[in-house]
Amino acid sequence: MTAANAEAARQPVPADEAPVRGQWRQALTVFAENRLALVGLVIFVVLGGLCFLGPLFYRTDQVHTDLASVYLAPGSPGHPLGTDGVGYDQLGRLLLGGQTSIVVGLAAGVLATIVGTIWGAIAGFTSGWVDAAMMRVVDAMMSIPSLFLFMLMATIVTPTVPMLILIIGAFAWLGPARLVRGEALTLRSREYVHAMRSMGGTGGRAVRRHIIPNAIGTVIVNATFQVADAILYVAYLSFLGLGVPPPAANWGGMLSDGLANTYSGYWWLLYPPGIAIILIVLAFNFIGDGLRDVFEVRLRRR
Repeated sequence: MTAANAEAARQPVPADEAPVRGQWRQALTVFAENRLALVGLVIFVVLGGLCFLGPLFYRTDQVHTDLASVYLAPGSPGHPLGTDGVGYDQLGRLLLGGQTSIVVGLAAGVLATIVGTIWGAIAGFTSGWVDAAMMRVVDAMMSIPSLFLFMLMATIVTPTVPMLILIIGAFAWLGPARLVRGEALTLRSREYVHAMRSMGGTGGRAVRRHIIPNAIGTVIVNATFQVADAILYVAYLSFLGLGVPPPAANWGGMLSDGLANTYSGYWWLLYPPGIAIILIVLAFNFIGDGLRDVFEVRLRRR
């Protein structure tokens, strides 16, 4: 080690960096103590890696049918998970279908979280008639089953991937809005918010600088559950034939095809997509539980 390196190593960590490093280290420690959260993270990384990297190495034709290779059982030459009723390789279809399900779920969950956070923060901070009016909109929309709204919109528009993201995100923000609104009602009475307003700070600045940042724990934890819900919604719509049309693949559509062939003995059409949906939804729920533990520790330290 050179003299310069030795001198640099002896330099103390800046005061503003040390607490940040300590907080991150503590957050990772708390998250790692939750074994289910680690399991969920591993499941997500493995499934995501297989779905997005697998097709680069395991190439299959998911566009042209092969009627000479229909309903081949798992273990058939060239088809580890068999084929379906039109000759599509099930493993290749499972990997590509996972891309659609995960992308739509993540994007729709994030969109719903962003919209719900902004809506709830504004409603809770302003209170009064603005809060009442905004939350009446939320209550009215929540009185209608979400799946019914998704089905209605999916029958009106062409269900492409971007459209599915918009449809799910447009109606899945109601839960986050109520959660963030509750946080905002509590935070708006804090001294630092009153101090900022007394110095001429605007309501918009208070929402951006204090309400949303201090509610970020609730937002992040809820976002993981929103992603899990969005993946289920994609599966529901695809199962009902309202998802991305063939030959595009998704787990819900594969599950629907598998269920239609249950009594024909083609079990490999049903179980792989069903297990994949269960695993990815459980993964995000486990991750959400781990993140909730992290933010609960931070709140107790305050």
